Amino acid sequence: MTTTALASPGFGLGLRTDHYHAVLEQAPAVDWFEILSENYMVPGGKPLAMLDAIRADYPMVMHGVSMSIGSAEGPSDAYLSELKTLIRRVQPLWVSDHLCWTGVHGTNMHDLFPLPYTEEAVKVMVNNIRRVQDVLERPLVLENVSSYLSFSSDQMTEWEFVTAVAEESDSLILLDVNNVYVSSVNHGFDPFAYLAGIPVERVQQIHLAGHHHHGTHIIDTHDHPVADPVWELYAHALRRFGPVASMIERDDNIPPLAELVAELNIARRIAAGIFPATAGYVE
Repeated sequence: MTTTALASPGFGLGLRTDHYHAVLEQAPAVDWFEILSENYMVPGGKPLAMLDAIRADYPMVMHGVSMSIGSAEGPSDAYLSELKTLIRRVQPLWVSDHLCWTGVHGTNMHDLFPLPYTEEAVKVMVNNIRRVQDVLERPLVLENVSSYLSFSSDQMTEWEFVTAVAEESDSLILLDVNNVYVSSVNHGFDPFAYLAGIPVERVQQIHLAGHHHHGTHIIDTHDHPVADPVWELYAHALRRFGPVASMIERDDNIPPLAELVAELNIARRIAAGIFPATAGYVE
């Protein structure tokens, strides 16, 4: 049986510590929140207490940054055990991480490193993903990362690699539209060709974020509002993939919650223009 994306819960935001109290006091018009898994893989304390209070009113999605699914040895048993404990507590709609590696030999380098787009790398990824899905007892959702270099050993495009990994491991895709745009500028490919190469039925979620354009290249910084070319690409993505669950990430230079909700409403308006009869897509 082939895994396909779940129905969309609407429009979400990344939950950040800056906004804990505002969320509880203001009850913003946000359909769901995405949490960074590693921030809550702890035995207790304020983060978990705030999370419990907020998730009483909002559905949650878990998003990791340290699984290192692309490393040769794959995620550690200890990491997966802690992650599964958090899953039992949060009962998320789905669990995601990144198509990358973040460290080797037990050392986490706290960055999202790109992979060579080769058949060998696909096999490593597929084996690691199958193991993780068996442990977590649920499909894994994996995100395309932004990149600033390519490998001379590449045998396929990034979108062919993402598709091969998803289909051979029977996992789902978190399509980061900002990352597609950033990498398209950095590597000179057509971002619309990228979207055309991704299987519709496997896209579970869309990420939107800001970046910093340096003229010759773009750095994925998550410290600016979503740029106009990314909004354009997002509209194209919705036309191809349908009303996919969409959210905005902001990790630095974080504004008041109301500003992010207003930015999220841009996504709502774009979607409402494409799917006017779809419930939940009109402000």
